[in-house]
Amino acid sequence: MNGSRRRRAILIVCDGLGAEWIGEARTPTLARLVAGHRRAGDHRAVFPSVTRVSAASIATGCFPGRHGLEGNQMALVEDGRITVHNVGAPSFRQTMRRVTGRTLRVPTMAERLAKSGGQIAYSNVSPGAAYFLDPDHFGTVLHRAGSFGPGGTSLIGDAHLDVSHDLDGDIEMTRRFCEEVVPSVDFRLAILWLANPDLTLHHDPLGSPAHIHALEVTDRLVAQVVETVEAYEDRFDTLVVVGSDHGHETIGRSVHIGNWLAENGLEAELKEGRIGVASQGTAALIYAMGEARAAVEYLLPTMLTEPWAGSILTGEALAATGLTSDALVAAVDTARHDERNEHGVPGTRWLVEDGEGTPEIGCGHHGGLGPRETRPFLTFIHPEVGQGEARRKTSLVDIAPTILGFLGEPVDDMDGVPLTG
Repeated sequence: MNGSRRRRAILIVCDGLGAEWIGEARTPTLARLVAGHRRAGDHRAVFPSVTRVSAASIATGCFPGRHGLEGNQMALVEDGRITVHNVGAPSFRQTMRRVTGRTLRVPTMAERLAKSGGQIAYSNVSPGAAYFLDPDHFGTVLHRAGSFGPGGTSLIGDAHLDVSHDLDGDIEMTRRFCEEVVPSVDFRLAILWLANPDLTLHHDPLGSPAHIHALEVTDRLVAQVVETVEAYEDRFDTLVVVGSDHGHETIGRSVHIGNWLAENGLEAELKEGRIGVASQGTAALIYAMGEARAAVEYLLPTMLTEPWAGSILTGEALAATGLTSDALVAAVDTARHDERNEHGVPGTRWLVEDGEGTPEIGCGHHGGLGPRETRPFLTFIHPEVGQGEARRKTSLVDIAPTILGFLGEPVDDMDGVPLTG
């Protein structure tokens, strides 16, 4: 290694790209990178397998029970009532801080690197997923809903990331990342979080022409970044990390669990805020307080007999996923059916309706413990981390300690451990 080169890391996240979709035909760049470098062959999502939780877990190296961001939707207890919030809203960080006194419970990579070069993130997913990479403004986050520098300084004009929330937006964001970030000396860690193929799959079926096109475009964008990094290898000693946060499964049917609880005698408890249901797509979190907790627990065996309930996690089984919370009673992972969609992709799931829109039956979704939604991909590109498949199971929480270890930073107080050998 040339000691005169500045050591840094670049993380590229291809949102929603399940490992089974990587191959020479559709994603030749990703196939080459995975085959030729250190790959995490037995790599898993966190639970719930949703982007906002994934972002916080990648940023902190911790599971949701440690960092405190519990889902794409999550409940907060406000004035003695359970209130379910959409974590994707730009204002949720402020709401979380007002109610709990903080955002995440553990430090992010942005906080850990603030005094040694800093972090910059370009993101085209939901505002919540982008901002929870650095919720307290230790570094820089660029996002279409608002871009911020250290300390929360608003970035406006040309400094703001004014891109569309679609493939064209991913293309433009990547162009700017390659032009503005890759040649820069102003960071230790840079993150590029693409919205696709996840965004496409929420509106189009798995295996559809739209899905394949999104895969091909995403693959070309990864190639663009890698090629740009290589063009500056005489100046920088760069660890490139390429991966995804979760995969997708086909939605065949939907259910409103809150309505089911109401129909089974708990309507008043729901209206009065003693019970809350937070949809995670193909899973749901059920919260309850006081006597309502026992009432929910009493109904769980009946709920498990419903065709939409694949499994219900409580107690130690729930804690084993890495998800814990004082008011959280149970997590429902919806049922999976042995069916194929119109493009021959196997497996359909039930979607837990969230009341925010009409369910898009036949399209992709995630959030639960299904075999395809929990299998993201991950590869590390640098001579020091070697080649071949890692000899252990890995998770999203292993990304931060591996990056920080490469940068020579402490990796204490994390659930994950650096990937070696």
